[in-house]
Amino acid sequence: MENQDTPQIITHIEHNLNHSLFDCKWIPCSAKFVVIGSLPKGSGTIEIFEITSGEIKKVKDIERPNSFKCATFGASNDVERRLATGDFKGTLEIWDLEKSCQVYITKEHTDIINSIDGMGGSTVSCGAPEIVTGSRDGTVKVWDPRQRGKPVANMQPVKGETKRDCWAVSFGNSYNDTERIVVAGYDNGDLKMFDLRTMSLRWECNLKNGVCSTEFDRKDIPMNKLVATTLEGKFHVFDVRTQNPSKGFAQVLDSSTKSGTVWVARHVPQNRDLFVSCAGNGQVSLWKYEYPEQRCRIDSQGVACGVPGKLRRLQRMVVSTQPINAWEWNRDHLGLAVATSYDQNVRVLITTKLNLQ
Repeated sequence: MENQDTPQIITHIEHNLNHSLFDCKWIPCSAKFVVIGSLPKGSGTIEIFEITSGEIKKVKDIERPNSFKCATFGASNDVERRLATGDFKGTLEIWDLEKSCQVYITKEHTDIINSIDGMGGSTVSCGAPEIVTGSRDGTVKVWDPRQRGKPVANMQPVKGETKRDCWAVSFGNSYNDTERIVVAGYDNGDLKMFDLRTMSLRWECNLKNGVCSTEFDRKDIPMNKLVATTLEGKFHVFDVRTQNPSKGFAQVLDSSTKSGTVWVARHVPQNRDLFVSCAGNGQVSLWKYEYPEQRCRIDSQGVACGVPGKLRRLQRMVVSTQPINAWEWNRDHLGLAVATSYDQNVRVLITTKLNLQ
């Protein structure tokens, strides 16, 4: 018998769209969300849905020649609510959804943009608005939407190095006007941490399996925790508060999922120690990270070394017959989420009792 305080993951609304879905995002400060994807004829679609009376209703759609792969509102403020998208041809676009028009477009990538993240749009005193994109062309580019055309930073392999397919990018450590970190994950398992203030590679490791998603528990605080999900049913949680010069960051690895791939992990906005992982068999798991008594110890060389915590699974539920490829929590309503999956369904989900964890 389950504890009465155990969270439950409930599918509130399930809606079939009859085409491929790749990402979904809540429109800030509203009961609307955006779903992006690809129509059978190969064109891209941005669809806006609104939740009314327990159902979702499409209120707008935008069709473009190229399929869309990823999207973010992170670099836009809560008034303008402009959506940045990456497509299969390497194009970055920013959209005014009210007017259904582009306000920014650039094509500096030579191949599909797999992942995108935004920062600085709605958070005060955390630096300029920026967008980061990771592409199959092996490059990670950072953009300032206020500047046209060229990226403000370009992380790419040095001459002679093999170009690896970049599958995941995310911002972090953006707690003032100067600090900002980008983490990028690649198809060969490489995980790289770039410091945008010093324009240098701060840390790297290899997770042995392709990195499907990365996310800091909070973008706008000094680095605390980082989760990276991979193929082969694994994900890693790094304590990134303490970096040892030789050992790097302390980490805890979970490989209990026997589902092939952990596609995505996303932290609960209202509680940074809770996060969800979405597996290839359509299973969603809710986790809590439990800190050790001391997060840092001094090693035999007299250097600070991080101490890994533990992971506790609070709940798991199969919600789809196919992999869930995108998940986003609503930052205004605790436990409310939207997700897309390869069975061509968009789902609105409710996770209960998160306030008790």
